[in-house]
Amino acid sequence: MTAHSAAPRSRRERPAKPALTREGIIATAVALMHAEGLKRVTMRRLAQELDTGPASLYVYVRNTAELHAAVLDELLGAVDLRPAKAAGDWSDRLVQVLTSYTVVLFENPGLAQSALVARPSGKRYLDLLEALLSLLHEGGVPNKRAAWGVDVLLQFATATAAEQATRDQAADAQDEQDALTAAVRGASRRTHPHLAELGTELFSGTGRDRLTWGFRTLINGTLATPRPDTASAEDIHP
Repeated sequence: MTAHSAAPRSRRERPAKPALTREGIIATAVALMHAEGLKRVTMRRLAQELDTGPASLYVYVRNTAELHAAVLDELLGAVDLRPAKAAGDWSDRLVQVLTSYTVVLFENPGLAQSALVARPSGKRYLDLLEALLSLLHEGGVPNKRAAWGVDVLLQFATATAAEQATRDQAADAQDEQDALTAAVRGASRRTHPHLAELGTELFSGTGRDRLTWGFRTLINGTLATPRPDTASAEDIHP
């Protein structure tokens, strides 16, 4: 009986993986955030999604913080900057741009919280800063005040979105809000006369109305408040 050796089989080659690029990595991170939430957008999870090792990603993105900042910058492309070049009252158009920025964060709750500490430096973030500064300049805000004012305006918008995101994610957020409302409105006129007088007003207005009022308060404050001439070593720096 003659033994017949089996003919060698050629293995099917695995399709070549597309080359890694920073743009492709960020696009995958954005898709992953939409699918699983920002907390799942880590270097290790992203590497799994791209069928590569985490070390390969560090060539393009230094760490998770930079990755989240890049994701934020990518999503800032949804901010409507058209009012910066439109006609009409400059402060109304400034509020429109800031509101659009806040809405983008509202629509991406995890990103809103990350934006409190993220430091985006991409084109879209620079475009946002340029639009805000151009509107402040149009309104006659001195350059030095505008430089600080734009920081405060963005902080307010970001913190507002992050606070709302935290409430939306907390299972007992509504119970806590109801407890606070009841406590304030039930305050004694003898021990807390101002609370008793303004208890209802503290919770009045829609979220959009309060957001717009906050922006206008900060804009007016930037117009009216000069910067200190000197900065001490004890100043708080961002």
